[in-house]
Amino acid sequence: MQIRLQELATMPDYRARFDYTIDLSQEEVGFEFPFQQPVRLEGEVSDDAGAITLSATIYAHVTTRCARCGKPVEYDKETDVEFLLVKELENDDEDRDDLYLVESDAVELDDILIPELILDMEMSVLCDEDCKGLCPKCGQDLNQGQCGCVTKEIDPRLAVLQKFLDSKK
Repeated sequence: MQIRLQELATMPDYRARFDYTIDLSQEEVGFEFPFQQPVRLEGEVSDDAGAITLSATIYAHVTTRCARCGKPVEYDKETDVEFLLVKELENDDEDRDDLYLVESDAVELDDILIPELILDMEMSVLCDEDCKGLCPKCGQDLNQGQCGCVTKEIDPRLAVLQKFLDSKK
């Protein structure tokens, strides 16, 4: 959705409200496609005494996999976005992360909000805080029970000593 900033400046105290959905099912995040349902973008762009502000909330239903065991995980995500839209940056403004540089008279909201949603995504999601994951040897889901694999690793440099101890038994 596009908002024209010049029209906003001609109407004092006007707020351009928006509330729409967008299909992000083909958007890849971390080798997955987590947005299988439409993502809702809601908010407003306002001009308060020459300061143009973008305030929005992004609502998404995320479908992903557990980082430990690979089971499907679904959850609802809500991301708040707040930017001051500016035409130019001064030297001391370059480090501010609440400013968004606008290079034209129109602002494409998708170009601002979708990257903010993606940057706010969790790096890893667990199906449960106590998820035990998979056995590194056989791949058994350790949440369903132990697999019986020997998990004790012997340093290959000390393997000769282990053989010596085993022969003493």
